[in-house]
Amino acid sequence: MRQRNRLAIAAVLTCTAALTAGCGGAATDEPSAALEGRGPITYVAGKDEEGVNPKIVEAWNQAHPDEQVRFIELSSSADDQRQQMVQNAQTKSDAFTVLDLDNVWTTEFAANRWITELPRDRFGLEKFVPTTVETSVYRDRLYGVPTTSDGAMLYFRQDLLAKAGAKPPATWDEMRQTCEKVLALPEAAGMSCFAGQFEKYEGLTVNFSEAVHGAGGAVTDPEGKPHVNTPEAKRGLDALVEGFRSGMIPRDAITFKETETRRAFMDGKVVFTRAWPNQYSHAAKTDGSSGVAGKFDVAPLPGVAGPGVSSLGGHSLAISAFAKNKATAVDFIKFATAPEQQRLRLDQGSLAPTLGEIYDDPAMQAKYPYLPLLKKSIEGAEPRPRVIKYGEATDVIQENAYAALRGEKSSDQALADLQARLQELTGQQ
Repeated sequence: MRQRNRLAIAAVLTCTAALTAGCGGAATDEPSAALEGRGPITYVAGKDEEGVNPKIVEAWNQAHPDEQVRFIELSSSADDQRQQMVQNAQTKSDAFTVLDLDNVWTTEFAANRWITELPRDRFGLEKFVPTTVETSVYRDRLYGVPTTSDGAMLYFRQDLLAKAGAKPPATWDEMRQTCEKVLALPEAAGMSCFAGQFEKYEGLTVNFSEAVHGAGGAVTDPEGKPHVNTPEAKRGLDALVEGFRSGMIPRDAITFKETETRRAFMDGKVVFTRAWPNQYSHAAKTDGSSGVAGKFDVAPLPGVAGPGVSSLGGHSLAISAFAKNKATAVDFIKFATAPEQQRLRLDQGSLAPTLGEIYDDPAMQAKYPYLPLLKKSIEGAEPRPRVIKYGEATDVIQENAYAALRGEKSSDQALADLQARLQELTGQQ
């Protein structure tokens, strides 16, 4: 079901005239024809807290004095990043060359011809984890090269579980039972059970999607139609709603984004958290900033009806359709997604690689023991709906899921309203 769903989304959620006037085929039949020109370019990405991108740009610039790259750092907010890139495209500005796109933006940017088709034979795609490449494809054409991926993991207090004689849970029911044991310990006084990302932003779309998929449902069905008004989706949403109602999820988690989730775990306020791999390096720090260093471990996400399913995160590098010096941009993308740069992103930012060889490298596994688990999470992950109007789709998902979590709507009403709005946005009844 999950694999068919993933392939169906890639194949079926394509543009129609009713969705956008910019829809259509690729701008050229031969991608190489549009990839000419050498000289200075820009590289545009969101705020880089770890300082990795400037180092990659510096390494490139030292080796290419006549084809310098200028790094343009945008906001830390994904919504703001997308808006600035969309504005640049709508004005047909050549200010942005290489775009660091969240993988859910690929469909929108490709359908509107804001990014340029790329040749499949230039980037060694066979070396990438297949699910990461799927997110860069639109209508069977390549529009980006995956530079980072993301698969969620369950972070847990290994020390407390060991003391309670418990193992990492495989389901939500098991997590609830484990928390009852752990929270009865004197060492767990004042702690709560579980936290994720439940503020009304993109993280809620991710967490909602994982709850639905982990309950055997899907945000879209195998034909690419919205499919959220189902018993399975209700079971997934109800698990979150009941989590807040029962106190399994602390009340203040309704305001949590990634940073707040990480802080709660590192400060010893929760036993379990759902988080991306970049939480690992923060939690493991021994400089006094983390209260759980040496006390935690990671496991697969638990699901409502069985094993959990991560939403597929990550970014790809694309080329603006309005940029100059696209031949240089192609070479820079190859450089920025090479093994050396992916190892740098992993070492300095705990950013998940997209190349399979890094996950399978024994030396890297010794350094990062969670890599095999992370690879499985990414291989089994489900993409968020790849629709042209993704910005509007994620807004309505957040609006209705948030209303259910706050008790402003029943889960039945929230899912019925969400189904209707997604059908309007996608044109899929």
